[in-house]
Amino acid sequence: MKLYYYQRPDSQPNFGDELNHWLWPKLRADLFDQDASTVFVGTGTLLNDKLPARVQPAKKLVVFSTGAGYEQPLKSIPASWEIHCVRGPLSAQQLGLPAEKAIADGGLLVAKVFTPVGTRQGTSFMPHIHSANAAAPLWQRICEQVNIRYIDPRSPLENIMQSIGTSELVLAEAMHGAIVADALRVPWLPIVTTPRIYAFKWQDWCASMGLTYCPYRLPPLVDYPRWGKGLRSGAAVARHWLGAGGGWQGTISTVQYGLSADDSIIAKMLDKLLNNLADNLADNLADNWAKQHPSLSRDEIFEQRLDRLQTCLESLA
Repeated sequence: MKLYYYQRPDSQPNFGDELNHWLWPKLRADLFDQDASTVFVGTGTLLNDKLPARVQPAKKLVVFSTGAGYEQPLKSIPASWEIHCVRGPLSAQQLGLPAEKAIADGGLLVAKVFTPVGTRQGTSFMPHIHSANAAAPLWQRICEQVNIRYIDPRSPLENIMQSIGTSELVLAEAMHGAIVADALRVPWLPIVTTPRIYAFKWQDWCASMGLTYCPYRLPPLVDYPRWGKGLRSGAAVARHWLGAGGGWQGTISTVQYGLSADDSIIAKMLDKLLNNLADNLADNLADNWAKQHPSLSRDEIFEQRLDRLQTCLESLA
């Protein structure tokens, strides 16, 4: 069968998508060739009304750990599709699938084929690709100011995984940064800096791992585009910035007054966040700790999801 995954129109490599061509052949090299009559769809938020046209002329589609979302929901599942498992319970619910089809994102299987080399040191930040495209130099400068390692989602896959695996904490705006961190048992904290972050897919995956999605929101950088193209994108941007004053439940944005946060402001906010995390760890302050505690799935849940994914993958013929 042939492997299908999302490839950006601008040809920029994006970690979560590019993970497909690295991961699946390592796990099941025997499954893949260039026979386009059968297509394998793995990680990505691809289960929507656009997918049938994107995989033509395939006669059969094998779906493994994929997420639903973006575009419009599928009105029905084509008879030629074999859905072995999906990313989480929200995907299963949207598609009308049995609850047992919801396992987890296949990116967790990185744990089976990659071991980082070196000791864990410090904090890393991995932005969403839209954030990286809009303001990578600024993010690099911000990270330098607060002694955070910057992980570019467009970098070579194994470089990214090595950086994640040798961190003590990953601040992740890119969801697969968090997924791979969880796979390598590195604590992570979700960050939001742009309205392009799709909360549904985060909620879907977090629910599959027994976690709650509670991101830390930062105001926009000066280089970010303020408004999206089209009514839907513009409305999403407006809703986001009207509530993105920074922190867990910010209500006022600098954009409301025609302003944006420069890199020094963002650096101070990140520094404050890290100090709060350290203070909570030292003082064990339960009220704030519940919100600012880095996430990591419980070992027993992680092992169960990993075993179920591997068993499901091994069953494919």
